[in-house]
Amino acid sequence: MLKVGLTGGIGAGKSEVSRLLESYGAVLIDADKIAREVVEPGTPGLAAVVEAFGPEILGPEGALDRPKLGSIVFADADRLATLNAILHPLVGARSMELEAAAAPDAVVIHDVPLLAENKLSPLYDLVVVVDAAPGTQLDRLVRLRGMAESEARARMAAQATREQRLAIADLVIDNDGPLEQLEPQVRKVWAELTERAVAAGGDSR
Repeated sequence: MLKVGLTGGIGAGKSEVSRLLESYGAVLIDADKIAREVVEPGTPGLAAVVEAFGPEILGPEGALDRPKLGSIVFADADRLATLNAILHPLVGARSMELEAAAAPDAVVIHDVPLLAENKLSPLYDLVVVVDAAPGTQLDRLVRLRGMAESEARARMAAQATREQRLAIADLVIDNDGPLEQLEPQVRKVWAELTERAVAAGGDSR
């Protein structure tokens, strides 16, 4: 098994890279998806978030109001740290369950937005960073996701810097250009990952 950490700043295009890698045969473990699952209605995770932030973060049906919670935590580093302290152990435990269920010769991609921030690179055999210039990220968030510029800048500021992410990268995918330039790079990375998985002989650290 080859354990790969995939990360990139918001708006860098990491989700498209993870989609492509999964289509080639990778086992994808998506931390964002798991983070949503662990705070679904009725879960201990949601109860802990409500206890920390109050019932006003719930929608009328009792589900988490993500935009409201986001507006709170991305404007306050201490409150973001509180949320992360609740979610990260839950996400980590579920990620390990999914990894354990993968085949011994699998390439397992852990899609982890905050990999650099939480110093998680030692958990993986190698780290792939999807890179884009901050100006490109900002443009995509405002133009494609409809975020207000102030919100987009706040979310970018809450993450690691471009330099911090690149410092932990074993492989870098440059997604500063148009989408058609992305797929050939991802195919090249996938070829390298499969070669490394074969070389590892099915062993894992």
